[in-house]
Amino acid sequence: MLTVDQTLSGASSKIAVILDHVLSGHELDIDGAEQLFLATGNDLRALTATADKLRCQQVGEAVTYVINRNINFTNVCVKSCRFCAFSRDIRSESGYFLDTDAIVEKVAQAVEMGATEVCLQAGLAPTVDGRIYIDLCQTLHNAFPDVHLHAFSPEEIKYGSVRARMTFREYLSELKDAGLGSLPGTSAEILDDDLRTRISPGRITVDEWTTVIRTAHELGIPTTSTMMFGHIETAGHRARHMALLRDIQRDTGGFTEFVPLSFVHSEAPLFVTGDIPGVQPGPTGNDVLRLYAIARLMLGATFTNIQASWVKEGLRGAQLLLDAGVNDLGGTLMNESISTKAGASNGQMVTPAQLRQLVRDAGRVPVERTTLYGERHRFPEQYTPGEEDLDPLNRVTDTEQTFGSYDELVNNPKYHYDFEEYRVKN
Repeated sequence: MLTVDQTLSGASSKIAVILDHVLSGHELDIDGAEQLFLATGNDLRALTATADKLRCQQVGEAVTYVINRNINFTNVCVKSCRFCAFSRDIRSESGYFLDTDAIVEKVAQAVEMGATEVCLQAGLAPTVDGRIYIDLCQTLHNAFPDVHLHAFSPEEIKYGSVRARMTFREYLSELKDAGLGSLPGTSAEILDDDLRTRISPGRITVDEWTTVIRTAHELGIPTTSTMMFGHIETAGHRARHMALLRDIQRDTGGFTEFVPLSFVHSEAPLFVTGDIPGVQPGPTGNDVLRLYAIARLMLGATFTNIQASWVKEGLRGAQLLLDAGVNDLGGTLMNESISTKAGASNGQMVTPAQLRQLVRDAGRVPVERTTLYGERHRFPEQYTPGEEDLDPLNRVTDTEQTFGSYDELVNNPKYHYDFEEYRVKN
């Protein structure tokens, strides 16, 4: 392991002081984080080395992943977030809505492929009542009691609770009783109301987001946490966002991980329309390195787990981030529509064998985990012949043929969302 002097070698005096302060066990404050967001050259190398050193101290050499399936069961949404290229309005010809039987079928297929987690997130479509999420959880839990249901963003919790005329606490309690295991801490973007008004007017407010998250934690429902960066936010926005998450974690201990999410710009209205000046085409490579490294410095002591999004960064990018504070690579997904519709080009699935190869090539130890970071299988540092046979998912050669695709869903008349038909029936 590098000594403190070796870690800080070549850094400017200002940056070296900040990094040494963190390595000595002190907290990185917002001002210090803002300074680190300016790091380049030797300063950036010292920053990533510091993050790597802290990662080793806090979690060791293991790099974890989960075998899961992502199901975006509808793209119909009453909101018009400017960064989203996935959603369709209620009268769109390309709107789809999977019925419960179709979702059950997809979960069953995921279980056959070895999935221990199913992640459910979707648009906010008009529904019969706000109990749709509760009923869906109960159905899936009854059918697949050993599958962890990681489902429904705080935005969806707000939407469902309002339609059911229940408080956040009442709604979350019923979801937990119905089998919900954890919440994705998405719909966070940047936790600053002025900025949110610019990029996603009408979106859940910061106070509402934190209330949903804190209430979930109080009820024993863990959540992830996220931040979308690389659009119009400043270094101060990023630092304050992470500081808020750290404050919540200190109080509740309910976050399982932090997942930075690069803004995917190419199809996002926020970038394409040019309506808002100053929108960036996503973060640069150094921006990504800085963000992940600073996340380890700010959050590692309380969160422990910093996850790289291979969907956003690609497998090679995610591997590089293992040297910048990252200890988790997320899940296999099997399906991914939201990022790919925004222009992400990194595919909708990765196999366990690919993840293990990536981890080993980085000199680390691959570990399959549960959603809540329980260890399922720790693999040796070197490849063992035949180990790929452990995972049925490794045998999938055509992802879209096996699991379907977004285009298939929107073109399948069976799942077409017909607002006029819905209105007549309800």
